[in-house]
Amino acid sequence: MSRKLLINIHLYLAAFFAPMVLLMAISGGLYLVGIKGEQQLERSVLLPGSLNPDSATLESEVRALLTAAGLPAGFEQLKVRGQDVSTRPSNRMNFRLTPSEDGVQIDVLQPSLQASLIELHKGHGPQWFRLGQQLFALALVLIMLSGLWLGLAAKGLRSRTLQLSIAGLAVFVLLAVFA
Repeated sequence: MSRKLLINIHLYLAAFFAPMVLLMAISGGLYLVGIKGEQQLERSVLLPGSLNPDSATLESEVRALLTAAGLPAGFEQLKVRGQDVSTRPSNRMNFRLTPSEDGVQIDVLQPSLQASLIELHKGHGPQWFRLGQQLFALALVLIMLSGLWLGLAAKGLRSRTLQLSIAGLAVFVLLAVFA
């Protein structure tokens, strides 16, 4: 592969994925400093009946309850946490179902922009977005490897590239060991 072709591949991938890198870095950084956004409770509906989070037919039961409440039942996955059952994707309007003595309470939740970005960041978005994230991960590896290769292949940059790469690896290992 020629140097010019490698530079173009590196440039095109880096330029195309730069907005996603920035959004992931900003949303992840805000999350780490405690700015997580919130899931705003829009309304609650209490339906008679029951819901067993351990049921083998949980998905169809949740769809039936949402339909009975007049709510959209177009979710892709369920997350069970204790007695609560939540629908995903959770980067948009989603539902939390909680069984109680009086029936099943359905909370309609709407995430803020930051909470929505965090949910996407964590892989809690729609299936098509998760596929895009997998392609993004592959592209990010190619961007890093091609940039490293270009730095090592240029005589004027080889020493600095090697020194910085070793320093970066050392800092990562030290942080991982002492974290």
